[in-house]
Amino acid sequence: MDSRQLEYFVAVAEELSFTRAAQRMFAVQSTVSAAIRALETDLKTTLFDRSTRRVTLSATGEALLPEAKAALEALDRARAVVEEASTGLRGNIRIGTLTRLGLVDLAALLGAFYQKYPLVEVQVTTSPTGSSGLADDVRHGRLDVSLVGLNPTELTGLQPRELATVPYVVLVPPDHRLAGRDGIRLKDLTGERFIDQLGGFGNRIAVDRAFDNAGIPRRVQVEVPDLTSVPDYVRAGLGVAVVPALDADGQPGVTALRLTDVKLTWTLSAITLSGKRPSRAVTALLDLLTDSILPRNAF
Repeated sequence: MDSRQLEYFVAVAEELSFTRAAQRMFAVQSTVSAAIRALETDLKTTLFDRSTRRVTLSATGEALLPEAKAALEALDRARAVVEEASTGLRGNIRIGTLTRLGLVDLAALLGAFYQKYPLVEVQVTTSPTGSSGLADDVRHGRLDVSLVGLNPTELTGLQPRELATVPYVVLVPPDHRLAGRDGIRLKDLTGERFIDQLGGFGNRIAVDRAFDNAGIPRRVQVEVPDLTSVPDYVRAGLGVAVVPALDADGQPGVTALRLTDVKLTWTLSAITLSGKRPSRAVTALLDLLTDSILPRNAF
């Protein structure tokens, strides 16, 4: 048994696919399959139940998975300690982020991180399904850390570090019937058309839940992948929106109103896998993230 075999085993166990595991490990599928067969021969057991349609972990494979992960983590820590003692902090970080995130200047932050830790390689990605997809990527080991905007109930199996919390506001055109009010209730929006993000995005989940809990039906007229484009559709008169108050400078051509009957807030968190100690490189990045939240004015 060697570390590379364990890495292939963990990849197949998490992906439940030899093809996806090979892609994740930048290897050909035959190499991954051969490594798993060799590991099974060495252990004198079957680690996966294979069929033409699916791959699942056997009972033995289920038992081995947490031990394999722990062994690989221990090896990584041992290598890191030796390398850092001689050359400084190094490693690889795969980080997920939301698109056009206003609370964190991630590009500037990662630039500063690179200047401080030039031997740490950082890969940045997003997910087409927003925070939900990013959270799944962390759970399945495809990301080491991610920025998400999810309620704690959606963070099962994850360790969050809360970075900022902002209230939701209602955006309406300046000539809207509600624009002159100081604050409004959810039921005041009954019958309105809505602009919102795609399903799976953290703020969409929170707003859908708030309306469901209030028993108010909601018709989403326009769905967009980028939160910063929502005001454009409101400004054009295509609907109203309930969104986190992320823009401290306000939005020209739209009016932002307080919600008075529900306490609806959006929390930006950095998440890592629960039960797994982050690497020293990830910890250093998390500390920098915590210190980098841009100051903003309360609504």
